[in-house]
Amino acid sequence: MRKAIFEIDGVRQKIAALKGRNVRMLINRGRKRIIKLNGVLEDIYPSVFTIRVATDRTTSLVTYSYSDVLCNDVKITDAGR
Repeated sequence: MRKAIFEIDGVRQKIAALKGRNVRMLINRGRKRIIKLNGVLEDIYPSVFTIRVATDRTTSLVTYSYSDVLCNDVKITDAGR
């Protein structure tokens, strides 16, 4: 169990480094459903982080937990790279 705590802290640090930047996300919804989104990493909280996603018509705020990233359900990369 102790190792998982350190890994989540590493995920938090990597996501904190992306705060305010444009990011690309791959979200695995299961059964071969993968959603690709572009957005701005807005806020970071102790258990979750929020991303502002702008589509053609609307702007929405989505929230994910650090464990989603740790389990590879959500993959985040810097859109500037």
